[in-house]
Amino acid sequence: MTGPRCPCGGGSLATCCGPILDGTQAAPTAERLMRSRYTAFALGHDAHLRRSWHPASRPTLVTAGRRTWTGLEIVATTGGTMLDTTGTVTFRASYLDEGRRGVLGECSRFGRVEGRWVYLDAEAC
Repeated sequence: MTGPRCPCGGGSLATCCGPILDGTQAAPTAERLMRSRYTAFALGHDAHLRRSWHPASRPTLVTAGRRTWTGLEIVATTGGTMLDTTGTVTFRASYLDEGRRGVLGECSRFGRVEGRWVYLDAEAC
């Protein structure tokens, strides 16, 4: 592995989520977009979070927040392949917040806008 490790656990940042974060590569699947969004939260990459959020559901202010994200586990995916127009990704993300450990469980929905995957919304699960 060359360079820093990707926070999503998928190898090096340069070959995993890095190109998606910097906009030089589109996420090929809903899961890859979800992984890149986790990485954006972990690295404080607000621009990617905003760019990858569907305009109809995106809040006015999009920031990565203050949590320290410590791990990602993909629990399940439905659809979201290169041939689909919608998909869901269920995941568990571990974090530290003011010294306390926690886990966020979420079922996220994704869709395509002009051929690119975007985050629509989520439910706690």
